[in-house]
Amino acid sequence: MRTPAVSVVGTALLLAGGAVAKRHGQSDTTCVDGSLVAHTGDPLGEEVVTNDNITLYITKPDQENQRAKARAGTAVLYLSDVFGLALPENKLLADSYARAGYLTIAPDLFAGEPAPGDINVPGFNTTAFLAAHEPSVTDPIIASALTYLRTELNVTRVAAPGYCFGGRYAFRLLSPSPIEGAWTEAIDVAFAAHPSLLESGEITAIGAPVAIASADNDTLFTAEARAAAEQDLFGVGQRYQVNLYSGTEHGFGVRVDLTDEQQKYAKEEAFVQAVKWFDRFLV
Repeated sequence: MRTPAVSVVGTALLLAGGAVAKRHGQSDTTCVDGSLVAHTGDPLGEEVVTNDNITLYITKPDQENQRAKARAGTAVLYLSDVFGLALPENKLLADSYARAGYLTIAPDLFAGEPAPGDINVPGFNTTAFLAAHEPSVTDPIIASALTYLRTELNVTRVAAPGYCFGGRYAFRLLSPSPIEGAWTEAIDVAFAAHPSLLESGEITAIGAPVAIASADNDTLFTAEARAAAEQDLFGVGQRYQVNLYSGTEHGFGVRVDLTDEQQKYAKEEAFVQAVKWFDRFLV
């Protein structure tokens, strides 16, 4: 077993190299807080279908917003959990990134057939579902979304927040894809909330900054898996951050019990963590 990189209590912050360097650019993050997160309501964006038949949810910031003006040419590529675009919280989180000033697109990673809202329903086979959506299938979908951002929307710098299933692919985007026909150019920065199926080689291959939001009671990204990830990050030579949120379980970055103040706070703070990380390295 690997030795944990550091002990963490409550919310911990790990930065390669120790001290926090001055953030890139002149972005102002003082107005970024949990109030940007839409927990309920109707999504504000629209769905479009690309030439290669990939559905994208696109949500745009108010162009009169000063944060949006400072983020022209940048975008967020939102990578969802297994519940995909059918889960309202995923579109609402994408809208929240737009409210933070970022043009945001979320590809349908499951061709209109995501996992059911409750994966424990009779007849749903989680193992078969995941086998049908391995990197050889998912990388090209993400590559299509990335191409759309760069060619149709004239985006030059890209950040990727990934949640659960999508967290693994946020890491994969930080290096050229090994899948033929997928992306050849890595993105600029990533964030992963309670990633699942993440492999050591996908961590050590990164070539840009990454942040992680972890649950303290996660049966998928366990304490042991988190410690192993921290150990890998120590040797990568890229900037990184790992936050641990108390009173949370796997999935808290997307869905929580809104009557539980700790869970609601953790979801909002994980979002703020992502936005400030993107502000630092993207703008």
